[in-house]
Parts: sequence; C-alpha cells; structure tokens
Amino acid sequence: MISKKCKYAIKALLYLADHQEEERSIFSSEIAEQELIPKKFLETILRELRNFQFVQSKRGKTGGYKLLKDPKEINLADLMRAVDGPIAMLPCVSLNYYANCEECDEKICQIKPVFEEVRDQTLKILNSTSIDSMRQ
Repeated sequence: MISKKCKYAIKALLYLADHQEEERSIFSSEIAEQELIPKKFLETILRELRNFQFVQSKRGKTGGYKLLKDPKEINLADLMRAVDGPIAMLPCVSLNYYANCEECDEKICQIKPVFEEVRDQTLKILNSTSIDSMRQ
C-alpha cells in the first residue's frame, strides 16, 4: 500500500502536468485547494519533490511550482521510491533496498519466489506508467 504522502505527490505532479501549458508557476495553495490536500502537508511534499528534482520552485508574487522533468519521463516507480522508499513487499526481494530476513534461509524459503514475482509484475507496471500516461 502506498502512503498518503505518495498519493498526494502523484496528485500534485498530475496537477502540475495538467497546467504546464499555461507556462506559469502554480502556488501550493492552488494545488492543495483543487486536489483536496492539506496545505502544510503538501508544502512538505513539494519541498521533497524539489529536492528529488521532480519540480522546481520560485519565490515571490509570480512564484510557485513547475515540473522540472517532462511528464513522460516521470514514472511511478522512481517517484514512489523517492517518496516512500522500497516498493517490494519483503526486504529480501527488494532490488534497491535488499535486506536479509533474519528468520529464514533464502535458499529454501517458499515465500520469496512468490513475492519476487509480485515485485517483478509491480515494477513492470510502475516503470511503464508515467505521469503523462495517467492524465485524462
């Protein structure tokens, strides 16, 4: 399950993508109001998205946020890892955040193969889904 933080990050990027043709920066308050996201929480999320180089920000009267990357280049796997960390459901099947399960022997584990398949199918979908492809 993704966190609310990740869900709101996706919604914010979708909103910015939908308005990028307007060639203006979008205030966090506008995104928060239109997407029903708590403003303070959204501001924290947008700062993180800026640090991960998904968006750029500008201060002042004409300030706000814009996408730094083309919406076609932002896939859900990269976004989810940036915001939430590992995508895999078990640490022993994670590609980027691998950790050994203390209580089992991976060589004979009957659980691991199933969750490797879940991971692979999930990544296939998330890697091929961009912010642009989610837009209506």
